[in-house]
Amino acid sequence: MTSENTTPTRRRYAVTGLGHRSSMYVSAILGEHADVAELVAFCEPNPTRLAAYTAIAAAAGAGDIPGHTPDALEQMIREQRVDTVIITTPDHTHAQLVDRALRAGADVVVEKPLTISAEGCRMINTAVEETGRNVVMTFNYRYAPRNSELKRVIASGEIGEVTSVHFEWVLDTVHGADYFRRWHREKRNSGGLLIHKSSHHFDLVNWWIGDAPERVYARGGLKFYGDTSVVAREMAAADAAAGLPPRPARGTGSADGTRGWEGRAGDRWSLDLRADERLAELYLEAEHHDGYIRDQDVFSPGITIEDNLALLVDYRRGATLTYSLNAHGPWEGYRVTVNGTKGRAELEVVERGSIALDERGRSILDPSATPGAWEGDDVRPFGDTLTVQKHWERARRVDIPAGIGGHGGGDAILLQDVFRAPVDGPRPDPLGRPAGYVDGVRAVAVGISGNASLVSGLPVIVDELNLGIDITVPRPGALPDAAVRPTAHTAPTALTPVTPTLPDAARSPEQVTS
Repeated sequence: MTSENTTPTRRRYAVTGLGHRSSMYVSAILGEHADVAELVAFCEPNPTRLAAYTAIAAAAGAGDIPGHTPDALEQMIREQRVDTVIITTPDHTHAQLVDRALRAGADVVVEKPLTISAEGCRMINTAVEETGRNVVMTFNYRYAPRNSELKRVIASGEIGEVTSVHFEWVLDTVHGADYFRRWHREKRNSGGLLIHKSSHHFDLVNWWIGDAPERVYARGGLKFYGDTSVVAREMAAADAAAGLPPRPARGTGSADGTRGWEGRAGDRWSLDLRADERLAELYLEAEHHDGYIRDQDVFSPGITIEDNLALLVDYRRGATLTYSLNAHGPWEGYRVTVNGTKGRAELEVVERGSIALDERGRSILDPSATPGAWEGDDVRPFGDTLTVQKHWERARRVDIPAGIGGHGGGDAILLQDVFRAPVDGPRPDPLGRPAGYVDGVRAVAVGISGNASLVSGLPVIVDELNLGIDITVPRPGALPDAAVRPTAHTAPTALTPVTPTLPDAARSPEQVTS
């Protein structure tokens, strides 16, 4: 029998927003981390999605988990004695839910992005200051071994002081297109890809170089998807010449799921929800409650986000970032180049080198979340390489440890920090990977500034956004308090640790929320 002194304390968790992404947290609580975490409540406005997750919990032996609607969030926290609320709802709802959960007495774990606006940043910062409670950002890409190794190289001083970073991210025509089917396609919901997707990337750069953005200039537009693009016009002309009707507003068509849309076979741009049992359960069978259509046509009207983006970001200690995102590439992955005063580091990642479709015209939506789903090829093989070259020396390859699970191996390690930190105490991490809400503010600061720059055509000074908190990162060793890393259950710190010299030291679902 386990003694009282060794019995782990189980924290009580509620999950808010029961889309596809939330299954990673639900599975972790019910499975690997069940000895330290207890699922005590769901918060979800859609009865069908609530029922789906209630059934999952019951099948795992968790009993009948009570369900609540968002308007009863405070009541749920009080009645179920919730310690931590996990928020995986659409981006535009994050700020208010974080604010309400903190004020009701719970800590918060929130999916990226933290919020989509400067007002949201101010709201969350005020709530943290007034409640003393903590907000943890789940920046899983920090935990991917390839990204951690680049952090280690930079922080070791091997390439000297960073002078510039070039970051190119390519989303392919399966994963990239999916953002233009769902709620993300409207900027009022997601902040656009500059916030929803790129906050991952901006956080990586902020963390890699230990600095905060100062000024942002952005250009971009909707050039591939939507009803007015060259691609859409060419397709419409070809359809008209063939005597075909206009494209339907959604992808789900034939009852057997073998055709992308009614009356036409093999449309690679459509998503038939009936071909995926999980998507059908969470969205197709649930849409009569709230009208949310998960499979909208990517060439339909109403898209207000960009699919091509380029940014120039000045950092406070002098480094410059050039960043680009393309959401209609033939392959998926990213390239990062970090230039320093002593040399250069180059990271190249291929998450899917080409798109292979099955007999139903389907492919894995998010290759970064499903390792092993794509076998690769000889020309553009799956994998990652990190190359470092100092001035006057030959280049060398840096060994990258194998990752386990989704997002480059980051999800599994992230979940250890999210759920195990309360049991083991605040473990020091020489890489400073755990992220607090200030890291979330730094990441969205680039996207919020970029969106403002897209409108004005001018550079935007980040401090003029009035984010409600000073996001400056002190130089290494400037403040002792910076050594205290934020965890899910310690007091928040406005500073992310920067370590000048470092010692050698389950399947994730698609990134979709309710």
